[in-house]
Amino acid sequence: MGMTITEKILANKSKRTTVQPGENVWVDVDVLMTHDVCGPGTIGVFKEHFGSDAKIWDKEKVVIIPDHYIFTADEKSHRNVDILRDFANEQSLKYYYDVGTSNYKGVCHVALVEEGHTRPGEVMFGTDSHTCTAGAFGEFATGIGNTEAGFIMGAGKLWLKVPETMKFIFEGELPPYVMAKDLILKIIGDIGVDGATYRSMEFSGDGVYSLDMEERMTLCNMVIEAGGKNGVIAPDERTLDFVKKRSNKPFEVVLNDEDAKYHSVKAYRSSEIEPMVAKPHSPDNKALARELKDVKLSQAYIGSCTGGKMADFKAAARLLKGHKVSIKTIVVPATKEVEEGLKSETIDGTSLWDIFLEAGTEGIGKPGCQACLGGPLDTFGRLNQEEICISTTNRNFPGRMGSRQSQVYLASPLTVAASAITGRITDPREYME
Repeated sequence: MGMTITEKILANKSKRTTVQPGENVWVDVDVLMTHDVCGPGTIGVFKEHFGSDAKIWDKEKVVIIPDHYIFTADEKSHRNVDILRDFANEQSLKYYYDVGTSNYKGVCHVALVEEGHTRPGEVMFGTDSHTCTAGAFGEFATGIGNTEAGFIMGAGKLWLKVPETMKFIFEGELPPYVMAKDLILKIIGDIGVDGATYRSMEFSGDGVYSLDMEERMTLCNMVIEAGGKNGVIAPDERTLDFVKKRSNKPFEVVLNDEDAKYHSVKAYRSSEIEPMVAKPHSPDNKALARELKDVKLSQAYIGSCTGGKMADFKAAARLLKGHKVSIKTIVVPATKEVEEGLKSETIDGTSLWDIFLEAGTEGIGKPGCQACLGGPLDTFGRLNQEEICISTTNRNFPGRMGSRQSQVYLASPLTVAASAITGRITDPREYME
């Protein structure tokens, strides 16, 4: 019986010729990532079980990226970064991207890609649920807890159950007003936040392969919001070109067998997808943007691993150019590389950076997670009580972006930009036709 991409990668990394969904296997790990929120706990587990003087299994395969609670006066947050810094020095880690230095990068999921840590056919684990973002590059990538990560630090492998695969196909060309965020919100709205629990979500079809790599990252990023174990897209020439520019390490492309067996296959007509919104307080509480035009807003937020990449800002800037926002609008690049891109990338001779400033945004925040995970009280963009926000982020649970009394609507950068202009939830077609 043939295997899916996910099954074949896990077979390769467990030194098996075949695996089947439901089987448990020891999987060799290519990359382990942790950050300032979970890193100290992971390090604690590692030292408790392998010894206070133990060395990690492979210092070339551990990546540590502080990014969540870093631009703050909060001393506990600073202490977390101190623990990471001390551990990186102790272990002589090659890939520690320290905040406050020229080596700082930004949001881990985007920085991993920029620094060439994502490659087809590999296995990546991270102490963050959105590690599944890297599946856009044809690898198995998923989030784990501190205990599992601490074990990997010492052993270089993990005991894992092989997931079934659900396949989602977008047939035909995508309309210009539809982004990857709309596709994934449509899927999550259809299957629910538990509709893919412990399953691989694979994306395919003309609509998916028309997307650039950053947009594909958005698709895979949010599979966890449907309970998915991992998201994956089979590599094409665009994938390989991108990876080879970022990494000189060898990799093996893994594709589906023709007779691969899926849990389910769901096909969509790309032309029928409209701009989507997830209403409070769940990513599966779907609606069409045009159905919510009476929802008044107090803030718009463009940023995060889901919506703070260059593709996201290009889309938002194209729509905002020549317009003024009517509500508080926060712009936060995911990484320093994206921040520099905002200054160098232009539309009709004007940089994206200047387009956002001329539109009247609240300025451009330092690269990082910022308000996506709420953060300490001094976090840039954090929501106050009863604020109503439309955001390019990935979660809208109570308190996710700050106050538990606030409300968060999730949408694409195009929809967020259009809504920032009007001060109400707005279908971007109003500014694109």
